[in-house]
Amino acid sequence: MLSPTCTSSPHLPRSSAHQPSDKMAALRSSLTRILGASVRAATLRPGAIFTRSMASASDDHQPRLKTFQIYRWNPETPSEKPHTQSYILDLNKTGPMVLDALIRIKNELGPTLAFRRSCREGICGSCAMNINGQNTLACLCRIPAESTSEVKLYPLPHLYVVKDLVRNLTHFYKQYKSMKPYLQRDTPAPDGKEYRQSKEDRRKLDGLYECILCACCSTSCPSYWWNSDGYLGPAILLQSYRWLADSRDERTAERRTNLENKMSLYLCHNILNCTRACPNGLDPGKAIAEIKKSLALGR
Repeated sequence: MLSPTCTSSPHLPRSSAHQPSDKMAALRSSLTRILGASVRAATLRPGAIFTRSMASASDDHQPRLKTFQIYRWNPETPSEKPHTQSYILDLNKTGPMVLDALIRIKNELGPTLAFRRSCREGICGSCAMNINGQNTLACLCRIPAESTSEVKLYPLPHLYVVKDLVRNLTHFYKQYKSMKPYLQRDTPAPDGKEYRQSKEDRRKLDGLYECILCACCSTSCPSYWWNSDGYLGPAILLQSYRWLADSRDERTAERRTNLENKMSLYLCHNILNCTRACPNGLDPGKAIAEIKKSLALGR
């Protein structure tokens, strides 16, 4: 039973704090009429509210066909010459990147197609290939929106092909290993912990350590095409300068000596194909110029 203090007499007016204002009452009345009209319309015509959405959906499902011309070669069938094979995809059912198209082609149209991929985020460099004449990463390259254009896919140029879009990077990695891409020093850290450097020295490494060794820059360089047996190429020279510029390294003189020959460094002719080809926006041409300046000045 409620306490007498909690009951209210119908003859007594409510306090002004609990009285709804005229504006609030009008607003509630308007909302009630609007909602009631919407419910009646949906009850009388259940398909009417979906007509516009269905029409837009039908427009979106118009096929957007795109042709992909892909280089094919299988070492297990040496009698069959390298050739290009065409695959047609509906872009409405395909992701926006070239790698998405390649994965769908392999899953649905050509299960024997060979290509490399891993992170799908432009970090590992596995899916580097030549797309429409440009060395880049398939995971970062958008499929052209033009309906009339074809997408032409080839392996990175002037490298031995393992199969289809897979290239042999054994020599490239041997060159990378030859320049000792790690910190070399004999002096221990003063406090026995990590090797520290100033903020200014750390900034010198920006634009160098981000290289992912995808080989897009080196395989776009004509000097590397014809002299890869001696010329290190833009990617390896960029990595070389990364360690030359590191204030913590104590083998700077030795690293310079290894580059002072007519093949390793000086076959660069500043064409700057490497800078244009880098998918991460790095500047190997500038790094090579800095190495040349460092050797010329002896510092």
